[in-house]
Amino acid sequence: MKTSVAQILANALLLLFLVAGGLALYDRIVVRPALVIGVVDVAEVYRSKEAEFTQILTKTALEEDRQKALLMARIFAQRLPVALEELPRDCNCLVVLKSAIAGWTSHTVDLTPLLRKKVDTP
Repeated sequence: MKTSVAQILANALLLLFLVAGGLALYDRIVVRPALVIGVVDVAEVYRSKEAEFTQILTKTALEEDRQKALLMARIFAQRLPVALEELPRDCNCLVVLKSAIAGWTSHTVDLTPLLRKKVDTP
């Protein structure tokens, strides 16, 4: 069985397209998402919520308001871990704490407002 030069070139061209497609797919799925780093300041979100709860608790003497503040704190405690797990999927990026970043780059995205929105009680 003899293969002609045209068949060899066609196979080589097909192989070249397959490799180029694989590299493009790898770039889209692996390399580019790894370039973006999402930064979240969990401590800031936690402190602001803590201040909100403290204000409600100290401002009122009604047991009903105190129970409402405790319920809000419980809901926040349940939503925070879930929201933190969702952030990498939402931005399709690596998410790290703000305290772990030494400097900001053009590939750094602040996700603190998104976290705040996810944990806010309606």
